[in-house]
Amino acid sequence: MKVASILLPLPLSEAFDYEVPEGWDLGIGDHVVVPLGPRQIRGLVQEVREVTGSNRRLRPITERVEAASVPPSAMAFLDWAARWTLTPPGEMAFLVTRGLWGPPPRPEQRLRRSAGREPARTTEARQKVLSALGEDEAASMADLARAAGVSAGVVKGLIDEGVLDRVEIEPPLPFGDPDPDFSPARLNPGQAAAARRLEAAVDQRAFVPVLLDGVTGSGKTEVYLEAAAHLLRREPEAQVLILLPEIALTQALIRRIADRFGAEPAEWHSNVPPPQRRQVWDGVRSGQARIVVGARSALFLPFQSLRLIVVDEEHDGSFKQEQGIVYHARDLAVARARLETATVVLASATPSLETLTNAETGRYDWIRLAARHGAAVLPDIGLIDLRATPPDKGRWLSPPLVEAMVETLARGEQSLLFLNRRGYAPVVLCRACGERMTAPDSDSWLVEHRYTGRLVCHLTGFSMPKPDHCPACGAADSLVSIGPGVERIAEEAAERFPDARIEVFSSDTVPDAASARDLVRRMAEGEIDILVATQAAAKGHNFPNLTLVGVVDADLGLKGGDLRAAERTFQLLIQAAGRAGRADRPGRALLQTWLPEHPVMQALQAMDRDAFTQAEGEGRQAMGLPPYGRLAALIVSSEDPQALDRFTLELARRIPAADRVEVYGPADAPLALVRGRRRKRFLVRADRDVDVQAYLRAWLAELKVPGSLRLTIDVDPYSFL
Repeated sequence: MKVASILLPLPLSEAFDYEVPEGWDLGIGDHVVVPLGPRQIRGLVQEVREVTGSNRRLRPITERVEAASVPPSAMAFLDWAARWTLTPPGEMAFLVTRGLWGPPPRPEQRLRRSAGREPARTTEARQKVLSALGEDEAASMADLARAAGVSAGVVKGLIDEGVLDRVEIEPPLPFGDPDPDFSPARLNPGQAAAARRLEAAVDQRAFVPVLLDGVTGSGKTEVYLEAAAHLLRREPEAQVLILLPEIALTQALIRRIADRFGAEPAEWHSNVPPPQRRQVWDGVRSGQARIVVGARSALFLPFQSLRLIVVDEEHDGSFKQEQGIVYHARDLAVARARLETATVVLASATPSLETLTNAETGRYDWIRLAARHGAAVLPDIGLIDLRATPPDKGRWLSPPLVEAMVETLARGEQSLLFLNRRGYAPVVLCRACGERMTAPDSDSWLVEHRYTGRLVCHLTGFSMPKPDHCPACGAADSLVSIGPGVERIAEEAAERFPDARIEVFSSDTVPDAASARDLVRRMAEGEIDILVATQAAAKGHNFPNLTLVGVVDADLGLKGGDLRAAERTFQLLIQAAGRAGRADRPGRALLQTWLPEHPVMQALQAMDRDAFTQAEGEGRQAMGLPPYGRLAALIVSSEDPQALDRFTLELARRIPAADRVEVYGPADAPLALVRGRRRKRFLVRADRDVDVQAYLRAWLAELKVPGSLRLTIDVDPYSFL
């Protein structure tokens, strides 16, 4: 008897065994439907084996689904990722099938000339239609009528007479076949040397992790695209995956790839329509999609011949998936490259401390680009001490920053005002009773969005119109906005510079790829004078006429006691400042701060990344924190506070004793109430060589989580809320 182990998309600790019907040729990665209780459920084949002499009665597989199987290397990666993140293997495996959820695109209706048929009555309009169509061409009714300059009724008359036939045409693929020799980049000597080293890594046909470490504007993208071209030139069937932290960045990179290779790459992220996602999934599996650009979930596509992975802006916290299945795409990208025996390039101007440590210790190759491309030079960075020159009352832009903006506008150049806070104001309070507006059943503040007149919770997505009365005390017109968001900064900029063209760039004002592409284009072409932006504009974009970056609140990221607060602040502000002076005009960045003596601010002003990372690393090493130690978090939540307390106390009682491992908690999470659920957390700290996953498995073995509770495991946490 043949037995197949089937991964099911459920929180089960292992695959379930089923009997393979006689005569079936089933393999790893095939899609099947199996019975589970009274239900029929779809799963993936993890293993097929022969069993003799077994007395077990197994239910047979119900159906084999006609869909392309998941390649064995992808199945091996999913198994590894499940074990690393302590995720049920079926839930992890289900990530790879998401592209199959959507229907395939519908065939397009076209019109074609019917052989041997002529219209019964010839008119000038009909003749125009037939001339516009030609003998062997096909066109839609709307396009044909437009080309002939006639009404749709004329075309319909020819269809009714059988002169034109309706035919179905398969929709075009949303990606092309890249030509590695279409438009090679002109690299400077530093870029050319870096590209040669990447090409040599690719030629090894082995697992090679590389840190591509280049200052902002140094041309890292051109370097790794030339390495991709070298790979595709030598191995026409090879596939390349480029991961980006923000959807907004994909459009600019897609355009650059199209210019370089003469064809657009496959695009994969949550904003891609389901039929197109299905086409991309099929194209990746078949090997037709040679270059894929996407967000972190693109890592789970069923690549047939993945030879190069690029993680651009590898330091970015957006690569950490916090909801649902918790994972870090950068770490999983390195693991997938190892399993695929591929090259993985981690590119950044401000590498994470984890990646830098791996490069310094020789685990990763280290390629540096120390200068900007062409005539561009790094911007000067200045600190504005808000204690000495504070903004006027009710304003947020200090006199030195306003003066710099006046000078920039007078020269016909562009300014960027950076504040990593969406909306109009982050806090809304009642002047009468002090009530702070929060989302229902959550501790999260409601943020005012004046453009829409609504209060929004950026954590839960809750939204409501701004009320006229305080919901707590009923006082009329008592709600006031505290602190600035990008909308408030844009309002102040409009008051100060009424003739300037001002735009806001955030996920609220630029909600989709088309609007992001349009705003980036208008900024690049000089149609915007002042761009007020969150981190959506702080990385990856190239605006040739932008010469001034003003950081409104440089201290913002230092608040909150996060392990990586200083590192993230340094990275984000370097990236934001790096938007200035990327062409032939010099740029500068001015950082408004109440803490100019803070080590982060001093390192930023001196542009001394090495000094900052050394000091930050020494502090982490002294405390045994990543990358010199390991962390894991357990977050337990429930709508029932008593049940939560009982379970966390039981969890605390089960903490295993182990050398070089410390467990803190249970304690209330900083956001202790989210969507009506109370939250408590444990934090595990261990030495670097401790197998944290094995420790957690031992701790949670035989633990039954009540249905009213939810337990989330986060290996290497990035958020401490």
